[in-house]
Amino acid sequence: MQQVALDLFAEQGYEKTSLREIAEKLDVTKAALYYHFRTKEDIIASLLDDLAGSFDEVLAWAREQDNHVATRQELIRRLAKLAEGQFGPLMRFMQENQPALKSFQDRNPLSSRMTELFTIIAADEKDPHAQLRARLALVALLLGNNPVYHAETPGAAHADVALEVALELVSPRGRSAGKAT
Repeated sequence: MQQVALDLFAEQGYEKTSLREIAEKLDVTKAALYYHFRTKEDIIASLLDDLAGSFDEVLAWAREQDNHVATRQELIRRLAKLAEGQFGPLMRFMQENQPALKSFQDRNPLSSRMTELFTIIAADEKDPHAQLRARLALVALLLGNNPVYHAETPGAAHADVALEVALELVSPRGRSAGKAT
């Protein structure tokens, strides 16, 4: 249900998609859809909760690690898998539908997790430039995995570029992070 709704939101826009259309696409009655989700906001909230759960797994792993370059690089790789995988469409939806998400500002389960990710990834950096590069690595993953920003790049190449740039940003200055894969 969630994926069908997300696909319709992406195709038609959040505001222009109705619960009736989602039910029709699922080939269920509106009452059956209401049993699971009373509103479009409930659908988005459930998607955000699922993503937050995946972020929690990555954060739990990161909390257990010593914060050094190799750990930050592995953290970036784990986040890249989320952005490339099942949560890629949701992350793209979030980037492209900021006005629709305004109602979630107070109850967005991701904001505190993103703050913690920013803190973890830049934890042992004293230089403000290095701190910013570390935080920009997360932004590179999120924006770099959105094909809207890479219309000229075929296939999944944009995900590889985003990962490579993110890894370079968390690497010590002047050193190559190596290949993204």
